Amino acid sequence: MSIPAFSGALSANALAAMAHVDGQRLIAMQRALAGFGGRADGGVEREALSATELDARRWLFQQVRGAHYSWFVDSAANLFLRRAGTDESLPPVMTGSHIDTQPIGGWLDGAYGVIAGLEAMLALDAAAIRTRHPLELAVWTNEEGSRFSPGAMGSSAFANPAVLESYLASTDAQGVCFETARDAALRAVPEATTVVLGRPVEAYVEAHIEQGPILEATGCRLGVVTGIQGVRWFELVLSGDSAHAGTTPLDVRRDALMTAARLVARIGDMAEALGDPALRLTVGRFEAAPGAINTVADRALFTLDLRHPVDAVLESCEQAIRSLVQQSAGRCSADMRRLMQRAPTPFADEVVAVVDGAVGASGETSCRLVSGAFHDAMHLADVCPSAMLFVPSHGGISHNAAEDTDEADLVAGARVLAAVLTELAG
Repeated sequence: MSIPAFSGALSANALAAMAHVDGQRLIAMQRALAGFGGRADGGVEREALSATELDARRWLFQQVRGAHYSWFVDSAANLFLRRAGTDESLPPVMTGSHIDTQPIGGWLDGAYGVIAGLEAMLALDAAAIRTRHPLELAVWTNEEGSRFSPGAMGSSAFANPAVLESYLASTDAQGVCFETARDAALRAVPEATTVVLGRPVEAYVEAHIEQGPILEATGCRLGVVTGIQGVRWFELVLSGDSAHAGTTPLDVRRDALMTAARLVARIGDMAEALGDPALRLTVGRFEAAPGAINTVADRALFTLDLRHPVDAVLESCEQAIRSLVQQSAGRCSADMRRLMQRAPTPFADEVVAVVDGAVGASGETSCRLVSGAFHDAMHLADVCPSAMLFVPSHGGISHNAAEDTDEADLVAGARVLAAVLTELAG
């Protein structure tokens, strides 16, 4: 698809859509959705394709009326609300996100992108605007990956339908497989027409809370997201020999745990010494065996999550880590295995320009930034021009019951999203 160059000035329809966003309705819908799986502490328990999430999907059906609306579902259980365009032969301009949460998540996360997209459509109704392209609101399946692995199943299958087959046998902690949960989700929305995966899309724009501290720290109400940083995951295993803690001299031990601990420290020091504020390095898991208090460990395992918006930096860091592994193994043997690799995702300049223009027209303060977290937009960017819009997160907190954003910021984001979708849809 090719998006026309943005002139820099929003159309009258885009400005009208922005003006017709109803902030009270937006917040009321956001609060109502949070009630599905809501907890006394303000958190939300609504994992992918659970009974609670299916109830929330059915609630969404009740929020729109009119012959120009229709619901669709595909074989990944992605749910779509379509607002008809004046030329139904054209591919849709799409927005959306996800409504599944972590086992204990917040009230916003991906749900904000779904409700903001819904409010944008209702604002167009209020302004009596029909767009040339159809608009579609996507509710992507299992973005979080907390119930079924991997995450972003729905959007990745939409972008690459061939991967769906590999997801079907994935099971949750209770042994329920994704295929069974998927089939239940399809039965739960008999009103929705089935559509194929991988349909053409004109453009995709996703609104989301930042889940980080940058907007709040800089005093910006909105963030224009230019891309998503790349990531590489590694598993490192140090192998040595078990030995008696009281009888084995230190200078002859093959202590896998102590060797791994020194290696972790050296890798951390290397990352800090680079002084790159965009670099992220995390040791998320550390295990040792046999795990007895009086036995030298013969095996230690730890993981690394390495992220940066520039692929060349990721490559140089990986090579530096591999060199440290060779230097630091000592009397132990070491194995470093890459578990996953995803190159940085640059968003389309032509769509980012429209987001920039809408933010400017709204009069809100903003800055450009790269997303540190994965989002469904990462996969949509593989198949159509895409971009994202962030609103601030209090304290950068997310995946937590304390997750929050000022209501005024949520409304500001929805106003900009409505304008962007209207501009892109013609």
